[in-house]
Amino acid sequence: MTSYPWAAALTNLWVTALVVAAMFGAALFTAVRVRGNRHDGIDVVWGAGFAVIAVVSLVLALGDGDLWRQLLITALTCVWGLRLAWHIGRRNHGKDEDPRYVEIMERAQGDPVAHLVRKVYLPQAVVMWIVSLPVQLGQYGAAAGTLVVVVTVLGVLSWAVGFCFEAVGDAQLAAFRADPTNSGKVLDSGLWRYTRHPNYFGDAAVWWGLTLLAMHHWAGLIGLVSAALMTWLLARGTGAKLLESTIGDRRPGYADYVRRTSGFFPLPRKDAHEPR
Repeated sequence: MTSYPWAAALTNLWVTALVVAAMFGAALFTAVRVRGNRHDGIDVVWGAGFAVIAVVSLVLALGDGDLWRQLLITALTCVWGLRLAWHIGRRNHGKDEDPRYVEIMERAQGDPVAHLVRKVYLPQAVVMWIVSLPVQLGQYGAAAGTLVVVVTVLGVLSWAVGFCFEAVGDAQLAAFRADPTNSGKVLDSGLWRYTRHPNYFGDAAVWWGLTLLAMHHWAGLIGLVSAALMTWLLARGTGAKLLESTIGDRRPGYADYVRRTSGFFPLPRKDAHEPR
């Protein structure tokens, strides 16, 4: 294991911080000036932004790490991020503004846009930069040996499992919603039989995989903070918990679905009479 190029990695961190600020600034300008104060485009930026960070880091890291690892981390991040951005963009197309953002602006006591910036744009920008640390730091430093092979294989496997859960789960949900006979019903088949949120679980698995890929050097341990933050947000923060706070009102059968189905990690389904 060679020494870690901390100076180059730290330069990468402040450059990507500026890139993230520029992306969210552009998203805000587009939402206010181009899209008539519609802000759901920030959800598309969430996925695409990680791809941008990965590519910027790759360019900056060339010559300061193993090229194969740099290309692997960048490719996996871009495939995940661009698929997510495409999926969300297609899902939102032709629909009204996301009710979450409408509600946030309605609660504002001053300027609604400024309130949304404080509550959504700034937090998401900071979280994106923190969560992307494995993608940035993992592209620096060269290493070889059995441990490197192990963490690389485990990282790719975790990413693959997560990507499949997310992509397949999203596709199953889209097909379910496209059938008008399912209006008001609960999707409880396919991956949704084993977890109420296969897409969120998939996101978490993807980021644990990318974190493992960054552990060719002990500097990659910093990425554990990123993976843990992403998992917490998906399971207990703005992901599953927030979604389920209102979904029961729209789907009467959801309470039974909750009793029988794991909330996050895929598990065998409980019998209807078995207490949760």
